Amino acid sequence: MKLLIADDHAVVRRGLRQILEAEPELEVAGEAKSGAEVLEILRTRRFDVAVLDITMPGRGGLDVLHEVRQRYPEMRILILSMHPEERYALRVLKAGAAGYLTKESAPDELIAAVRKLAAGGKYVSPSLAERLADEIGSGMDKPPHELLSDREYQILRMIAGGMTVSGIAGELNLGVNTVSTYRARLLSKLNLSNNAELTHYAIHHRLVD
Repeated sequence: MKLLIADDHAVVRRGLRQILEAEPELEVAGEAKSGAEVLEILRTRRFDVAVLDITMPGRGGLDVLHEVRQRYPEMRILILSMHPEERYALRVLKAGAAGYLTKESAPDELIAAVRKLAAGGKYVSPSLAERLADEIGSGMDKPPHELLSDREYQILRMIAGGMTVSGIAGELNLGVNTVSTYRARLLSKLNLSNNAELTHYAIHHRLVD
């Protein structure tokens, strides 16, 4: 099985390679340190499974996930993230990822996830499977942030993390006016008035550390 691993930290990529290539049927055939590199590599090479970090410089994992799913629907994508499941897992699965693991997961779980994806299945942890079942079976209204678009959710977390509109614009390669529009839109959807209320909301719902 040919694997692509993408993470902006070299030591993480090396660790992933060592874990995965300890299995004789797994080959890490490509590495990327940014979303842009992932898309560049995929223009000329094909992989069975891509293991992507959700937060990389520039175009993050969600952006890359959407584009890869559109261009290469046959490739299986496992999101490997430092963020707890409640922050991103349901969102990335709905966006087309075939699995989600946190970086705290055991190496054996990573290998099991990659094998399951390569065989055409999906992989979630037992706790995430329970959350999915609860969401399907619940008639309760969803919290407002789950109704945000992926970009709105991303900007929500960046503002709550202390970034300015201009800083977010530079990080995401967007215009300042575009980011301001997203900010106004998500404030309206969350029924909030300013950044302080937004930050309090994000902390209350455990969307940021």
